[in-house]
Amino acid sequence: MDFGLVLQTDPPASKVVELMKRAEGNGFTYGWTFDSAVLWQEPFVIYSQILANTSRLTVGPMVTNPGTRTWEVTASTFATLNDMFGNRTVCGIGRGDSAMRVAGRAPNTLARISAAMKVIRALGSGQEADLGGTVVKFPWIKEDARLPVWMAAYGPKALKMTGEEADGFILQLADLYLTEYMVKAVKDAAVAAGRDPAEVKICVAAPAYVTEDDSPEALAHAREQCRWFGGMVGNHVADLVSKYGEHSAAVPDELTDYIKSREGYDYSHHGRADNPDTAFVPDEIVDRFCLIGPVEKHIEKLQALRALGVDQFAVYDMHDAQEATIDAYGARVIPAVNG
Repeated sequence: MDFGLVLQTDPPASKVVELMKRAEGNGFTYGWTFDSAVLWQEPFVIYSQILANTSRLTVGPMVTNPGTRTWEVTASTFATLNDMFGNRTVCGIGRGDSAMRVAGRAPNTLARISAAMKVIRALGSGQEADLGGTVVKFPWIKEDARLPVWMAAYGPKALKMTGEEADGFILQLADLYLTEYMVKAVKDAAVAAGRDPAEVKICVAAPAYVTEDDSPEALAHAREQCRWFGGMVGNHVADLVSKYGEHSAAVPDELTDYIKSREGYDYSHHGRADNPDTAFVPDEIVDRFCLIGPVEKHIEKLQALRALGVDQFAVYDMHDAQEATIDAYGARVIPAVNG
């Protein structure tokens, strides 16, 4: 199993670079960041420094979107980084929940994501792409250039499109039942489209918080540090409920039930442990969606995720134990999971 580190690009950028270096030294192979131009600093500038200061990490956004940048610019940025550092990027893409809404625009449609994925992947891999009637190709790109595109999804139509078109699936929660349900939907869609389902990489991303023991006090603190995640996922779930209804065969109740008490969301606290808009998230959801507790509990859940077909676990590291979590994973979790 691969391991990734996910960070926000809060200033100073040097801290983001140092944490990514620390992660590589602890056996992580992927470095991801949020991409929301108003809320945080520009990630692609920081990627250049991460790549320059590491030797093996593959870096990319979790996730960019096709609405805040033109597609050829996105592709050119990835291709330039790959030309400089040797095919060490991955394009995570999605609807643009925070990036679009904070800028006063609605998240992107699946049709727009589909079209953008095709253009970005083609251009980033040295092929031609049609930009709405104008066919272009980067004249400077190397023959061995490649750019995998991984799609974030929750809903049935997005899961189907991921299986049909994406190189990887990003699932932002670590609930075992929902992981099994959604991985199956993606793999089934890949098979129906005539693809080898093994070609679609599966990445589960969620907060991880390692405690010294399983005492009530330790677990309560870990839950408070990770409760923000249920609020972030709740934004996507609320969109699904709005589209499909509270109880629909298209979306499992195990995903939608917990947002009944949700009252709103302030993006100024997006992805932060002190988010006041996440009080509605119960402890059960924190435990299901995240990895918290002693090292042994992390290993147990990661082994279960791997058995469900997960190729990578990406650690959301936005809490008060960033370095300690990276070090604990490097010293005890990753070696145990990977034998």
